[in-house]
Amino acid sequence: MAVTVKIPTQLRAAAEGTSETQLDGATVQEVLNGLYERYGELRERISDEDGSLRRFVNVYVSGEDIRFLDGLQTPVSDGAELTILPAVAGG
Repeated sequence: MAVTVKIPTQLRAAAEGTSETQLDGATVQEVLNGLYERYGELRERISDEDGSLRRFVNVYVSGEDIRFLDGLQTPVSDGAELTILPAVAGG
């Protein structure tokens, strides 16, 4: 299932300047694993050592915050959009 992953400006240096990419996966975790395989530096910027998301990183699937769905096990459908949004200080 092809999912579009939106990479925010703050993380693009770790993703070779890419603003979005297409990846396959049935869950958010599978898509993120594919993202980490493609851009290894993103793993340390997005997730903790145990594989969970860092507390200041928000992930949305088609506009829905995965914290209020099934977390990393949230299913993604073909054509879905996954957005990574790190919290930014300063309001």
